[in-house]
Amino acid sequence: MLVAAAVCPCPPLLVPEVAAGAAPELDAARTACSDALGVLAAARPDLLVVVGTAEPGGRGPFPQGTPGTFRGFGVDVDVRLGAATGTAPERELPASLAVGAWLLERTGWADAPVEGLGVADTLEPERCAGTGRELAGRADRVALLVMGDASACRSLKAPGYLDERAAPFDAEAARALGTADLAALRALDPALARELKAAGRAPWQILAGAAHDTRLTGTLLYEDAPYGVGYLVATWS
Repeated sequence: MLVAAAVCPCPPLLVPEVAAGAAPELDAARTACSDALGVLAAARPDLLVVVGTAEPGGRGPFPQGTPGTFRGFGVDVDVRLGAATGTAPERELPASLAVGAWLLERTGWADAPVEGLGVADTLEPERCAGTGRELAGRADRVALLVMGDASACRSLKAPGYLDERAAPFDAEAARALGTADLAALRALDPALARELKAAGRAPWQILAGAAHDTRLTGTLLYEDAPYGVGYLVATWS
């Protein structure tokens, strides 16, 4: 069953080498993510699954030891999902899971085996719920690291330009994640989320499915919209 979860944003800009001179702008977000992973470690899970959206080639399960890289962003930074296993992985991590792997390496994660799951940002809410329930049944004590951004339409310079629907969408997502409101997360509109470029919608709804029949409580650790993109960090325990 699910015993803990951490929700973190997944922009490659979290990696200081990628952000370069702008790195200090996300220091508070990095600190919040580190604090969130501390909650996962404290839950003593038997298995940690990192969940994030991906393009078609990056969907599906990723075993422990799968490598990822940020070389596509012009920096010489490589990561690995947990400890190497000696088995040659078939493919690299998608960007969202690579950011998750970077966060785990940054905090020295060694508390449980780690796996990854890349999903489509169009995954229907019903399938998200089912996926979450399946993940929660993978071990007696399962933790999730849920990687996903809120809207990308919070300012004129945002990737999706300014959309007046973005701030209310992000506020409701922040409230739901900060209070572990499963019904509110399940109610997030996939079409609206896609229009607002909110890549976190499907992973958040997977989390809601995994938390079915649990009594986890939520805490919101960070909420901001640098660069016009909503970034949220929350913990469930």
